[in-house]
Amino acid sequence: MTNSQLYSTIFKRKSIRKYDLTPLDTKTLAEIKEYSKHLTPVNKDIKYQLSFLNADDVKNLFPIKAPHYVCIHSEKKDGYLLNAGFLLQQMDLYFSVNNLGSCWLGMAKPTKEIPDVNNMEFVIMIAFGRTPENVHRSSVSEFKRKSLADITNVTGMDDILETIRIAPSATNSQPWYICGSAEELIVCRESLNFIKAPILGKNNQIDIGIALYHLYLALDHNNKKVAFDLQKQPAPKGYEFMIKVKVN
Repeated sequence: MTNSQLYSTIFKRKSIRKYDLTPLDTKTLAEIKEYSKHLTPVNKDIKYQLSFLNADDVKNLFPIKAPHYVCIHSEKKDGYLLNAGFLLQQMDLYFSVNNLGSCWLGMAKPTKEIPDVNNMEFVIMIAFGRTPENVHRSSVSEFKRKSLADITNVTGMDDILETIRIAPSATNSQPWYICGSAEELIVCRESLNFIKAPILGKNNQIDIGIALYHLYLALDHNNKKVAFDLQKQPAPKGYEFMIKVKVN
């Protein structure tokens, strides 16, 4: 699986909510699990573990039934939710490249304790499997998203920042805002009021990780090197700093 394949899929991926419940064949599952061993984190010092579950192992408040799920547990450190989103979006795009449906599940949990997670916290999971639906969008126009002008004041990078604009997010909240410069992009998230914070506070940090992986792929596609910096920076009014992306 190449970064170029994953990058191309950004522009046509979609969330799938209807699945063929027939389990995937052993070979396909083995390939998925092998790919999952080689993911790129934002912060390699944050320990995490991916686990693969069947339908009977998952409790989901929404009626989305799939034959397979991949979930992530993580130790709790600064940026661990962002890191989890960055990691699992690699799986989401991998599924799409391989014509498998997938969907982020913010309200699902494992029904039983998963062994060998070493007291790490369950973060989130993705459903995946084959689907009777079309796995891909036919056009970028099918994405229901904010305009670029609503999510950034950085100029001259429209093609790159478009990949953030069309990233998936919890309840399609699109919480990101990108400021700074072409050399130092500051990725922020929308500040939440006391009503929204308990509902979206955790998931929106994961969302920033998802969008950040899209940005990482877009910069790589344009032969740019990136370095991540979590040291706190000022953010525009109404937003919170999440991460600085240094671009070379």
